[in-house]
This record gives sequence, C-alpha cells and structure tokens, in this order.
Amino acid sequence: MQIELYEITIREVVNGYVDSQEHGVVGYGGKLNIRPAFQREFVYKEKQRNAVIETVIKGFPLNVMYWVEDENGNYELLDGQQRTISICQYVNGDFSLNSRAFHNLTKTEQDQIYDYPLMIYICKGNDKEKLDWFKIINIAGVQLKEQELRNAIYTGEWLSDAKRYFSKIGCVAYLLGNKYLNGEVNRQDYLETALSWISAKEGIKLEDYMSIHQHDTHATPLWQYFQNVINWAQTVFPKYRKEMKGLPWGIFYNTYGDNIYNPQELEAKITLLMQDDDITKRSGIYEYLLSGNEKHLNIRAFTDNEKRKVYERQGGICPHCAFEHREKTHYELDEMEADHITPWSEGGKTSIENCQMLCKEHNRRKSNK
Repeated sequence: MQIELYEITIREVVNGYVDSQEHGVVGYGGKLNIRPAFQREFVYKEKQRNAVIETVIKGFPLNVMYWVEDENGNYELLDGQQRTISICQYVNGDFSLNSRAFHNLTKTEQDQIYDYPLMIYICKGNDKEKLDWFKIINIAGVQLKEQELRNAIYTGEWLSDAKRYFSKIGCVAYLLGNKYLNGEVNRQDYLETALSWISAKEGIKLEDYMSIHQHDTHATPLWQYFQNVINWAQTVFPKYRKEMKGLPWGIFYNTYGDNIYNPQELEAKITLLMQDDDITKRSGIYEYLLSGNEKHLNIRAFTDNEKRKVYERQGGICPHCAFEHREKTHYELDEMEADHITPWSEGGKTSIENCQMLCKEHNRRKSNK
C-alpha cells in the first residue's frame, strides 16, 4: 500500500465545493468526496468551527488529514471531515468570524487563506490494505463501527441505494422493523443486521456479500429480503411482545421459514410459557417454539441449597445405581448432579419435590435420551 504526504492548498480544496442533500458534499474540483458513505453526519459546534478558521488565519498548523484515492483518480475523505467542511463553509460565506465574513476580507487576507497548505496523507491500495489502515487510524477518537468501516471500502451505487433503505433517520427499514431490531440506523446497525442475515442465507461472509454486489446499480434484493423476514415474523407471531426485539429474525427465517406453523397455537403456547417461572430467558421462547430445543429457554437450575437438601434426603445414594444393584451406589455431593424427576417438557417444575440427585453417569445418560 502507498501512503504519501501532500501539501494541498485551501484554494484547491474549496474549488468546486458543493453541499447538497441530494449529491452530498464534494470539493477539490469535484474529485473529493468530503462526506463519503462511511462518515457520520455530526457537526462541529460554533466554537470548534471558529477555532479551525482562526488557526488558518494565524498560519498555525492544523492536524494532518487523510484521503484515500480510488482507481479512477478520485478521493474520499477519511479523517478531517469537520475541519474541511468548516473551511469550505467559511470561504463559501455560510458563517462569519468576529463579524467578518470571507467576502469582507481584503484580497490579501483572502489569498492568505487560499494559499494555506493543508497537510494530507493520501492512501492507495487494495481493499484489505485500506480497511486495515482505516482501523489503525480509527484507534483514537470516536471510533467508527465495523459496518462504517466496511462502507468505506464497498462504495458505489449499490451501497448508496442500500443506505437509502437502511441508514437514514426515519428510513423505511426503521419504519418496518424498529420493533424487531436493536441499534441506530445512522450508525449503520440496521444495514449491518440485514447484511449479516442475507449473507448467512447465502452461506458467505458479510464482506463477501458486499464485495459481490458492490457494483450493482441497486439494492432491491436486500430490501425485499428484509421485508420478507419481518413480514414472516409478524405472520408467525402476530402478537408483538418486547422480548421479540433484537432477536436474529433473519437467521430464524433462513432456518425455519419453509416450515408451517399455526400462529394461534403458537400464541397459546407463548401465553403459558411467559408465565412459567422456570423459564429464565423469555426471549428464547420464540426460537424454542421454532426449533423444539429447550436449551433456548435456560430452564431454571436447582439451587445449591436445594441440591444439598435432596442429597441429604437420599443419603448420598444414586437411586438408579441402587436399582441396578451396582457395587457403588454412594457418592459425594460433588460427584452428583440434580435432575428433574418429571422432565420440564412434561410439566415437571424446578422444585425440591421434583428433584433427585443422580450420579453424573446416570444423569447424563437420562439427559441424552
């Protein structure tokens, strides 16, 4: 990877400056994407913005900035967005400093600003090299999230369209799925979730999915898939509960989406399971009903006090060993495990009356039946 330090004047950077809702923020004759896909849209406060301009006017050095060059000779701004926008806005006349806007300055003063050299590192390299570099630079300050870093690599029409669906405040993905997803849309959490689900469906890594589709002209298949996931969840489990938020619905859809379920029967079971004190993970009820695997429920374990009482009640004897007339029937407490006499799935509760202490061999043999 090539990384070189350049001196680029403010005159060059502000040339062709445009800031629009539709086309984003560009400069450097239209070749610099000042606010690329991975950048967060936070804004300097007035004091910070003014400090940048004062630094330039006094000729003091600004911190180094980072650009990345693509194969077409265009650039994206990696670090220094707010400093760059502050400079462009001042030269553009968007704000004044000490009651003097840029157009109020003398030509000498304007030229002093125009000729100020910005110290900029420009990087060229393959996708992996650039991503590694981004991560190193991102160690300091408010760190970019993994998906924000990925967006820096896989830019293009496809990503712009995907962000339209998944990455804006009030976007359609938020309106449809905010009850089911965690995270913030503008920090790329919704986009990352949708990508992780669809890439899992195709059996590939998230980065590979983005790489394959980077040069597509639109992200409609991703949006259609996301709609299918949420619509399926709403159909199978029509009554919403707070425990449904943040579950991996796309993974459920990928795994169980072709199965046939009766929503009314599922709802009746959910109502009962939500009232079961033995279930310590109520959010696991949904995957339990889809898969039939009790491990998702985290059934309440017997307490150490309950185990001790039952151990004493049995006199340390494993009833299964005694029934089989084994030579060894007595065990120390740490050689035994608590077992539901009547399994939870058959209505047995995690109570001392339904507890027996078994040797580890018999307990595990019973658990594997």
